[in-house]
Amino acid sequence: MQEPAPLRAALAAVPLSVLSAAPPRREPGRPHDVLALRAADEAKADEARADEAKADEAKADDRLPILVLLGIPLAATAIGFPYYMLGPGERMRSSLHAWLKPTGTIGLEFGVAGLALFLFMWAYPLRKRYRWLGFTGAVGAWLRVHTLAGLALPFLVAVHAGWHFDGLIGLGYLAMVLVALSGVVGRYLYVRIPRSRTGLELTIDEAVTERRALITRIAAMAGLDPRLVEESLAVDARPDQGLGPLRTVWQMIADDFARARAIRRIGHEWARAGTHGAAAGKRALGQALRLARRELALAQQLRMLDATRRLFALWHVAHRPFAITALLAVLIHVVVAVAVGAVRWSIPWA
Repeated sequence: MQEPAPLRAALAAVPLSVLSAAPPRREPGRPHDVLALRAADEAKADEARADEAKADEAKADDRLPILVLLGIPLAATAIGFPYYMLGPGERMRSSLHAWLKPTGTIGLEFGVAGLALFLFMWAYPLRKRYRWLGFTGAVGAWLRVHTLAGLALPFLVAVHAGWHFDGLIGLGYLAMVLVALSGVVGRYLYVRIPRSRTGLELTIDEAVTERRALITRIAAMAGLDPRLVEESLAVDARPDQGLGPLRTVWQMIADDFARARAIRRIGHEWARAGTHGAAAGKRALGQALRLARRELALAQQLRMLDATRRLFALWHVAHRPFAITALLAVLIHVVVAVAVGAVRWSIPWA
């Protein structure tokens, strides 16, 4: 059940020291269990550390697929650049035509790879829709793969088409590019909603607990008083009610820039204040600032949560028609190419 917007805004605005300092209600015959609260905070801190390590590992794991998926078509484009600059008639007289034309050795291979990658991208909506596919991996991991495939696909298809688009191919390619750009926007909105490492959306209580654990870890790393850390990380707590789509996007971008400025300012302040504390040098300060960036982002996300959800719902409405249009254009292109004999399938062992 989602919390009402006024309650969410109020909770985002309340200092974490107040939330963390408020003791639970005492029940007759039941002592106040401080150790249980500390154990819960430590468990949440351990989970936050695991999330951080997992995020760093995911970023490192994404580098190689990005290099491969983008590097290969870009390398082919660079090699065939003189050919791609020729007109249709001049291309037929080029020695590279047999290799780089859409039905050529290289062009066709890129077309098959693009088709396979495009069909594979439709596995992500299935993973989101059907829970029994959970054994294939977390939704967040599937989203990363889906995003990487969407970014690489236009380049693969462009090499297949010889960087020449007209007619139905041009319309299909335009729809594909719009889908890719829309996917970038969708990814930006997706990460603006507080989520766990499995991709599930956090409740307000879970988000507040995570913020409290982050404050504790930051204070320990930077060698500062938790209240000073909390004051340094205070954000604008004005509610997001009444924001339209454009104002929501503008506020998100403004929050990103404000967060970057705040981290630079906080870094200088903590570097001076932590010289007399228990900070373990620049490395510990760097780790503390990385956690501070996460805490600031979480606070901003809670304040903008309702507006982000509304915008994300609108994005789904716009993204789906472009994706279906691109799918239909690709399927029609493949059927026509096979029907007119432009592509001939041969079975080696037949």
